Amino acid sequence: MRLATWNVNSIRTRVTRTVEFAVREDIDVLAMQEIKCKPEQFPYAQFEEAGYHVEVHGLNQWNGVAIASRLPVTDVRTAFDGMPGFAKGHDGPDAPLEARALGVLVDGVRVWSLYVPNGRSLEDPHYAYKLHWLDELKKATAAELAANPDLPLALVGDFNIIPFDVDNGDPDIVEGVSTHVSPEERQAFFAFADAGLTDVVRPLIPEGFTYWDYQRLKFPRNEGVRIDFVLGSKTLADAVTGASIHREERKGEQPSDHVPVVVEFGLGGAEEDDDDLPMIFS
Repeated sequence: MRLATWNVNSIRTRVTRTVEFAVREDIDVLAMQEIKCKPEQFPYAQFEEAGYHVEVHGLNQWNGVAIASRLPVTDVRTAFDGMPGFAKGHDGPDAPLEARALGVLVDGVRVWSLYVPNGRSLEDPHYAYKLHWLDELKKATAAELAANPDLPLALVGDFNIIPFDVDNGDPDIVEGVSTHVSPEERQAFFAFADAGLTDVVRPLIPEGFTYWDYQRLKFPRNEGVRIDFVLGSKTLADAVTGASIHREERKGEQPSDHVPVVVEFGLGGAEEDDDDLPMIFS
């Protein structure tokens, strides 16, 4: 199975290049973040013409997640257990949930497309929300793996955290001043190891950025950051045979500010023989 994650930064703006990438790279499952639309606004037709079924979770023009799959999808979830909500000026446990998580089962693999809250600033309530959101995600994942230790599970998406200094090439992001690099955020990221997950891309690609801001020539100067990840359970991590970060997708007409991250793994399922999978034609 070839699994990709991509913060597309508005799917209606970038549907053509998104589908073309998925077809060109022979992606079986594509997890998207920041689709910025409601389900009824999603451009399903181009995906369907390419042989993909799409599950969408979006509430408005902000956030939003989706998963496109060439394989059958079951057990669709639009929130993980304990997932907190957020609304400006709203305190308490009943804050409305945002469209930031979408989980499915594909050929026995649990895939979550995740758009982790940004945090905004170290003093903003959104920062505390971000840490709470990550902690509940870790707890929910740990509980699922405790109940099914051999489950191949992948948490994929835009984590809005820069785990290591080598992942930060942006001089404007400074520890003690900026979000994404605070000790608390990094600790929240590393805590997923306690839930049984590992970054399955880093061992194969130790360096490389996945996001470059549109402003001040960040991309030409390579002042990027690494914030898009695939975290896998032991069963999935042990099956990974390849990974890639597609930097070239930051180029061209109307690119997203993120690029796709792809992993390939083989679990021995019947669908590993893809001779009968749908094709796209030029």
